[in-house]
Amino acid sequence: MDIFTTMKVSASALKAQRIRLNAISSNLANIETTRTPDGGPYRKREVVFQSTQKGFSDTLDSKIDNSVHGVKVAKIQASNLPPRMVYNPSHPDADEQGQVAMPNMSLVEETADMMSASRAYEANVTVIKSAKRMALKSLEIGK
Repeated sequence: MDIFTTMKVSASALKAQRIRLNAISSNLANIETTRTPDGGPYRKREVVFQSTQKGFSDTLDSKIDNSVHGVKVAKIQASNLPPRMVYNPSHPDADEQGQVAMPNMSLVEETADMMSASRAYEANVTVIKSAKRMALKSLEIGK
């Protein structure tokens, strides 16, 4: 694998992690949202990653020439977990029994996901910086 392939793979991971961080920040911003334009409480956004490798022929080609593929965001889906019901009869969205449908998200889990995505982003930035330094050092050898 050459230096530019390394940069390309890390760049695809940076883009995917940026989208993941945006989804997590949206989840954190809406952790108490009980009413959305679609009706009901906010539903957690989950990012699904996928390899940029397309199929069997790409797999075969990659084994032959030792190529490496990146990652991309396949989709951003809304969680299908049921809402968390909280008793709060004074809430404007409470039903007849005083129950309010709240988003089924945990602040701790979202924070941990955000830290994980941040660390993955930082690791890929480090890979790109290291590849850049190696390329510069290899150019200095020819002097």
